[in-house]
Amino acid sequence: MKRFHIHVGVEQLDESIRFYSALFGAKPVKTKTDYAKWLLEDPRVNFAISTRAKKTGIDHLGIQVEEENELAELRERLKAGDMAVVEEGETVCCYARSDKSWVQDPAGIPWETYRTMEDAQLFSGHPDQAGHACCTPETMGEPDCCAPSEKTTGCCD
Repeated sequence: MKRFHIHVGVEQLDESIRFYSALFGAKPVKTKTDYAKWLLEDPRVNFAISTRAKKTGIDHLGIQVEEENELAELRERLKAGDMAVVEEGETVCCYARSDKSWVQDPAGIPWETYRTMEDAQLFSGHPDQAGHACCTPETMGEPDCCAPSEKTTGCCD
């Protein structure tokens, strides 16, 4: 089953948690010092906020799947649509180990398709957590975000 994903960059995490908890009528299922996530059933959405985004507002959108075959189906759809797909593969991002692919829509908004395998204790796969954000197609290759390599399980060396 698929779940819509929205990640919003915020400046004040506590204030934003209060706002979104009231809006959704639910507390976050995961809270860290720089991140919070709600897994809502009505509407079925994975809504996340963090202070690590490059800007405030919508950072990226996505579709989260539960099964490997659902991710393969989404990847095939993107490729069949003749889109420039960035295969990030397995990575650690947003306190989770996931398998991800990225595209950018015509408005320039990054979209990720991904399957989360397990929770992680670190925000990213980079050993120095300070200032590191998760990768999107437009930030891959930047010093604080890079494509995965064979020697890492995170998005950065």
